Amino acid sequence: MKLTWAIFGLCLSGNVSGETPATPMCRIVVTDAENGWPVPLIELRTTHQMRFVTDNAGVIACDAPELMGRETWFGVHGHGYEVPADAFAYRGVRLTPQPGATLSVKVERKNIAKRLGRLTGGGLFAESQKLGDLRDWTDGPIVGSDSVQLAEYRGRLMWAWGDTTLSKYPLGIFNTSSATTSLQPLKTFAPPLKLPFTYFRTPEGAPRGVANVPGQGPTWLSAYFTLKEADGQERLCATYRKIKPPLETYEIGLCLWDDATAEFRPSQTLWKKESGEPDPKQVPDGHPARWTDAHGKRWLLFGNPLPTLRCPDTFAAWQDPQQWEPLTPPSTLPSADDGKPVKLHSGSIAWNAHRQRWVTVFMQHFGKASPFGELWYAEAKDPLGDWGPAVQILTHDNYSFYNPRIQTELLPEKADFLLFEGTYTQDFANRPHPTPRYDYNQMLYRLDLDDPRLKRAKEIGN
Repeated sequence: MKLTWAIFGLCLSGNVSGETPATPMCRIVVTDAENGWPVPLIELRTTHQMRFVTDNAGVIACDAPELMGRETWFGVHGHGYEVPADAFAYRGVRLTPQPGATLSVKVERKNIAKRLGRLTGGGLFAESQKLGDLRDWTDGPIVGSDSVQLAEYRGRLMWAWGDTTLSKYPLGIFNTSSATTSLQPLKTFAPPLKLPFTYFRTPEGAPRGVANVPGQGPTWLSAYFTLKEADGQERLCATYRKIKPPLETYEIGLCLWDDATAEFRPSQTLWKKESGEPDPKQVPDGHPARWTDAHGKRWLLFGNPLPTLRCPDTFAAWQDPQQWEPLTPPSTLPSADDGKPVKLHSGSIAWNAHRQRWVTVFMQHFGKASPFGELWYAEAKDPLGDWGPAVQILTHDNYSFYNPRIQTELLPEKADFLLFEGTYTQDFANRPHPTPRYDYNQMLYRLDLDDPRLKRAKEIGN
């Protein structure tokens, strides 16, 4: 009996005689064949359905003991990145993992946009850290973030996200998580991508919501931007929506950031479902843009993606629905490839000094490869139109990438490329296998505006 308990104790301590050490890992690095950049979100699959996914540094730590020293077929899956197909139409590579070795895989980018990496969630450099690299990097306190909002406020960038997933339970934060960064948080615009966030937290240190609008259900924010009051005081403004299951809006209003409590407070209720009035169609929404018209008047434009409402660029006008003017943008743009209509869903617009044009990046409504995962680019001289032919810049294989936002705040004024991010998620796709760590998080892409394939995006009549 004593011998039995002794053996049991050794098992618990991991010191049983004859125990073999863990298999040393093999490093696999995936790079873009064109520029040598590491490529995040490349999945390698074995014939026995093991799945390995590159981290933000394009690295995989292969620790499967049954593969060491054995030639192995890895199918390559990359949402717009691929390797050539063989005679049987399989796209993959043969590698022989060895403990402590470094193997490389080069992929060809078919997308016009270049994937820079994941901004949010846990394990951004998990594979690299398994191999002993990037030990100084610490992930944020969240594992999933939906639909970004961003504004410059009082010398910092203020970030906000919709529903947020935590590690401790399937239900997370549903009243808008938020964080700040410096005004120039990225030191480079090539991967590996590192963007450290300072999250708003509870006194106990847990991440918290910042939109505690009274009422049951989630609070979602949009039309997130800054304005100055008459006395010059800067205010962070947004439109809020209260949501009940399944995804029904029952209240809409305006809200303002309270510096004292570090959260949004309702400033005006625009509509309540219980009032019996129809759901208002014209409220500030999407990602705002500022525009000065031909007469020198400054406007705020609201839309998702193209402008559906404008108001004078003043704090008083934003608070006064009588000064809001509805706009009617096109619901489709012609494809630059074949002229067929591309139906717009979500996205944003921005002025681009390099192109001397207004530009938009938007998600297509019911695209071919993925119903909510196809992204397009278009241009216009005037944000109210006419918008030119659309060029497809990004595709996903049965996966969603919605609510893209052009991140002008992260770039020098005359940058010759755009940065845009969106939510990478299994939601609304046809039962895909969720990508570990990446699912339900924000991905950042780069679009080089001098890419010759974008010449097709010339506006109508130009």
